[in-house]
Amino acid sequence: MSIRLLIADDHEIVRAGVAALLSGTGIQVVAEACEGSEVLPTALQHRPQVVLLDVRMSDIDGMTCLAQLQSELSETAVIMFSAYDNPTYVARAAALGAAGYLNKKISRDALIAAITKVAAGETLWSGEEIRRTPMSGPSDLASDDLEVGLTKREREVLKQLALGLSNKEISLALSISYETVKEHVQHVLRKLGVTDRTQAAVWAVRKRLV
Repeated sequence: MSIRLLIADDHEIVRAGVAALLSGTGIQVVAEACEGSEVLPTALQHRPQVVLLDVRMSDIDGMTCLAQLQSELSETAVIMFSAYDNPTYVARAAALGAAGYLNKKISRDALIAAITKVAAGETLWSGEEIRRTPMSGPSDLASDDLEVGLTKREREVLKQLALGLSNKEISLALSISYETVKEHVQHVLRKLGVTDRTQAAVWAVRKRLV
């Protein structure tokens, strides 16, 4: 029996390329989604075993789609698929329950192996990725952001940080200076009791700030 796969990516050439790579294998592309808002309805309609989900989708981002799929279709495994090797994205994917995180530079054989493995109920997280992704610790620091004393602006910065934005991007998004963003980030890390942005991102995901 073939593995049923949904490809969700806002670039047609990526969807077509993946479908072509998987042609003639034991993996059947049962549906495609080109916008984030299409992912959950399409998955509910076609009930794939695996969803190959882009991180940066138009309309609704891939991480939000991942959370929706985990809530509504938990039996379907989700592999995040991205051109960005961003530790914050990896952390959020793991915290939200993805079965793995693949870079789009992956080879055909490795992609087939990954989808097959996930369809069998396994995950793709390697020892290195687990070490990069603190699956415990930040969530135990406090029951909510009020207990760690985050200001309104610090919560805003943390939310943007958890979305994978750089300090420069946060500066533009919140219309504050780059130096102010750096200062807020340092305050957030200190108050949460974490050592880096990735740990802060996991904390934010678990507290449903993003």
